[in-house]
Amino acid sequence: MTGSHRPIRTRPEGCAAPPSRVYDTALLDLDGVVYAGGEAVVHAVESLAAAREAGMRLAYVTNNAARTPETVAGHLTRLGVPAEPGEVVTSAQAVARMIAEELPTGSRVLCVGAEGLRVALRERGLEPVESADDAPVAVVQGYGGPEMPWGRLAEAAIAVGRGLPWFASNGDLTIPSGRGIAPGNGAAVEVVRIATRWMRPAPEPRTAGKPLPPMHRETILRTGAERPLVVGDRLDTDIEGACAGGVDSLLVLTGVTDAAQLLAAPPEHRPTYVAADLRALHREQPEVEELRDGGRSGFLCGGWAASAEGGALRLEGRGDDPLDGLRALCAAAWTHAGEGVCDLPGVDGARAVLGL
Repeated sequence: MTGSHRPIRTRPEGCAAPPSRVYDTALLDLDGVVYAGGEAVVHAVESLAAAREAGMRLAYVTNNAARTPETVAGHLTRLGVPAEPGEVVTSAQAVARMIAEELPTGSRVLCVGAEGLRVALRERGLEPVESADDAPVAVVQGYGGPEMPWGRLAEAAIAVGRGLPWFASNGDLTIPSGRGIAPGNGAAVEVVRIATRWMRPAPEPRTAGKPLPPMHRETILRTGAERPLVVGDRLDTDIEGACAGGVDSLLVLTGVTDAAQLLAAPPEHRPTYVAADLRALHREQPEVEELRDGGRSGFLCGGWAASAEGGALRLEGRGDDPLDGLRALCAAAWTHAGEGVCDLPGVDGARAVLGL
């Protein structure tokens, strides 16, 4: 999954065959895509089973460093998605590899996170410790769950304040839960950053998770994917990571990204395909066609027509699938914005029409 130059995406693409028959491996995010708050996302179980039956390999790639691959695989299996530990790739594994490539075997690392991060460090021959006074030579932060004690963040701040190298599994500020959006590891990293901003220069953690290259490297090393499709719910991690890696992506609207955020996406956050949920893996993706009628221009998809006219986004028509309207609107917004962010009014009105 190496980076490559690609033209600026100005519309979602179509796919004449189901993606499960076009791509060899689905690199699936977990939170907000397969499950949320411990429960399976609607349509996820049967959609993943259908994709596997079609010959697509499934790999579960998550920035959540709290749980071990064994625990994640067990959870997925209980939800009805059979999985093996080797099919799970976590940001804890990526950051542990990054640290181990710089420190000698047996080095002590102050681990501010959960069991998944501690296990990943041990697998790389590193010794996780709990205190800044346990002679660590580096600090690493990973998501520790909602019960993360405040004192653990204090230990990280003290150790970073002493000048130790600082690593983070990922920088996600938020994480979806069954009750709403909750703080993620990035929020905990911000606490340590604020507590150490008196230092000159101010310290910054080296981060491994999506969308950064260490996570891509870990994913390819562990999955061997040749024609991967990144499937995610976040523009700033899943989709940006796919764009940076030069691979195709599918955004599902079952997690944190909503229609307005998608329409305003800068080029590095624009997915190849847009869908409501994981059923898109075994369904053809519709084309968005450009409309040119005299002096009028716009985009058509499934009975919907979208344009950027008169300083606003406009949506007309009525199709069977509201997602087709969103796809057409994306084309109008992204074309208007070019390499920037679409800031035209009309998004809220279009969202009301679509029910998204």
